[in-house]
Amino acid sequence: MRARRVVITDQSFPGLAHEERAAARAGAELVVRSDVTAEAEVAELTAGADVVMLAYAEITDRVLAGLAEGATVIRYGIGYETIDVEAAARHGVRVCNVPDYGADTVADHTVMLALAVLRRVADYHARITASESGWVSATDLGPIAAVSDVTYGLVGTGQIGRKVAARVRAFGAEVIAYDPYADAEAVAAEGITLTDFDTLLECADIVSVHAPLTPETRHLIDARAMAAMKDSAILVNTARGALVDTRAAAEAVSAGRLGGLGLDVLESEPLEEGHPLRTAPRTLLTPHAAFYSERSLTNLQRFAAEEMERALRGESLRCQLRR
Repeated sequence: MRARRVVITDQSFPGLAHEERAAARAGAELVVRSDVTAEAEVAELTAGADVVMLAYAEITDRVLAGLAEGATVIRYGIGYETIDVEAAARHGVRVCNVPDYGADTVADHTVMLALAVLRRVADYHARITASESGWVSATDLGPIAAVSDVTYGLVGTGQIGRKVAARVRAFGAEVIAYDPYADAEAVAAEGITLTDFDTLLECADIVSVHAPLTPETRHLIDARAMAAMKDSAILVNTARGALVDTRAAAEAVSAGRLGGLGLDVLESEPLEEGHPLRTAPRTLLTPHAAFYSERSLTNLQRFAAEEMERALRGESLRCQLRR
């Protein structure tokens, strides 16, 4: 009988104990690389593999065609933009992600960004450290709204969006949302009022993006959308960088047509030299770190390894993507 093979194409974890134990229990060989992402190299490395686990590798039709019959592809994370899911269906390859490994951590980070920008935390710090007196008046930066007076607008009401809603509602904020796929009664039970996209842009004091990246949602928040927002509105994105036209966002906040930006994800990572976001006022940037905590990383590897073991045993997958 042919020995089954699991290939990890790319990863940056400090250790792979969960994966090693799962493969051993299933009697499979585990092949580990940390930096194979380009199509040709991925195709060569994964030829005949029963399970492929990846972070950013290109899983194309060519790669999928070379996998073992009935193979499974597992993405370390939520998004799966580098996987050709339609081709996977044609080749009979199951695809799954790990959508819930760090939802609480991302929600925490989202609210942190929103409140830090709203409360002008970075601006106060900069003023104090740059001042000869070492101090600044609380009112020097202009009016600051109470969180309980804020209308918080969610673009997307998936798991993370709903967790964000619960957190900001605890501060007393009103929560509205745009999500064409949401169940109005279900989200209403969590204190969220569904509305259309234009109304959300017009009414929200904070617009928080939690949508998947698809061809239809790329630059969902573009110059037109930002022009429809309040001049004082804050835009927060911890989902996918390309959901927001970041150059338009930098221009809008620099021109005073937006009240602030809190961005954990960018269209280009790292942020290239000379990008206007580097000097944009009232802008708080973090390095795609919303997912990160010790607990979330442990969950990510454990959940992915458990899925790998299910795949090797021919069992149903917990988070299989359907097409």
